[in-house]
Amino acid sequence: MTGEKFQELAEIMKKLRKECPWDREQTHDSIKGATIEETYELIEAIDLKDYDEMKAELGDLLLHILFHSVIAEENNKFNIDDVIDTIREKLIRRHPHIFGSVKVNGTEDILKNWEEIKLSEGRE
Repeated sequence: MTGEKFQELAEIMKKLRKECPWDREQTHDSIKGATIEETYELIEAIDLKDYDEMKAELGDLLLHILFHSVIAEENNKFNIDDVIDTIREKLIRRHPHIFGSVKVNGTEDILKNWEEIKLSEGRE
């Protein structure tokens, strides 16, 4: 069910990009401020433990993820499937204690491994 709902949402975003003049005019740069604003609004909802607002703000962030992904797809850079593949692969790679054979003795080991893996990937 979740996959179908997500696909429907992605199709709505693509339709908006094709048919709504405002949505069509947007670029990564023009919406980046709103992406940051939505992130701050989510943080505020978390701080307030306002779960209804958290739900709404998470939806707004998801919209921005789709918005940026559709813009990138239109420019032949990447699409939402690439975004999903990238995070899926990262989660598996950075959790060798779950998806591999690495043994850990708690959170400290997990965080140490995470940092070592990030460094090996050339990421900070």
